[in-house]
Amino acid sequence: MLDHRIITLLTVCEQGSFTAAAEALSLTQPAVSHHIRQLEEDWGIRIFHRKRGTLLPTESGKIAIKYARRAAAMNDNFRRELADASRNITSLRVGITQTAESGVAAQVLAKYSADHEGVNIMIFTETINNLYTMLTDYQIDLAIVDARVNDPGIHSVMLDTDYLVCVMSNNNPLAKRSMVTLDDLKRERMILRLPDSDTRNLFVSNLESLGLDIEDFDVMLEVDNIATIKDLVRKDMGVSILARSACMNELRKGKLTVLPIENLSMVRETNLLYLRDFEHTDILRDLTKLYGEMTRLYQ
Repeated sequence: MLDHRIITLLTVCEQGSFTAAAEALSLTQPAVSHHIRQLEEDWGIRIFHRKRGTLLPTESGKIAIKYARRAAAMNDNFRRELADASRNITSLRVGITQTAESGVAAQVLAKYSADHEGVNIMIFTETINNLYTMLTDYQIDLAIVDARVNDPGIHSVMLDTDYLVCVMSNNNPLAKRSMVTLDDLKRERMILRLPDSDTRNLFVSNLESLGLDIEDFDVMLEVDNIATIKDLVRKDMGVSILARSACMNELRKGKLTVLPIENLSMVRETNLLYLRDFEHTDILRDLTKLYGEMTRLYQ
């Protein structure tokens, strides 16, 4: 059972104050303060300090909170696996990026669950950095991301290689070309992912390697959601830079045109991430095989 003081600590972090945490936990504010003080005495640290009326974790507090979250996730996993064992099922929590979600990843997970009775899968869509944190904190079991991970604590299996392309309406005059140039792109209205997305960062870093800047291009709209970007591009509102795998459905149906960009080689990997103590090696093997099969169907 998770220490009730850990629950109090995490609730304080979520709520941002002792008073709000007390209300959420149906405790008095002095009781919340007492729980935090006990933890500080046990650990020999100060967890929070106040700055301009805001409750902020100290450097030691950040470490304590990180492991408190991990402990809570492990407690949830323990209870979930006990419940699964009693019902003879396996629950998997899988995190994927938006690009992976727009490609075949979600379909692979859906087919795997459908083909394996007793396997329940929950999918979480997040940024790569958030997925790394969720994985290391045991909030998810697996992650499918569009990058190579350099963390020695995280194991990976490469599922596929992908590359970025210029995506445009079939009505765009450039759609008749075999490729587009950077000068072509400078004359187009562009609809791009947000600046913190890996797709955007890969495009920008390739431009910078050629001595160019994103400011040299007419970025008229920045959108987080890939489906929205594709819909706007299909309506000829502009062109975009997306992973080719994220456009496979539209390509099969002839709804969009994708072209390589001269002098830009924007290749990246799609990897399946897991921690060392992930026990279901058969699932890793089956997902890898199924991903390859379904990817070939869409090519």
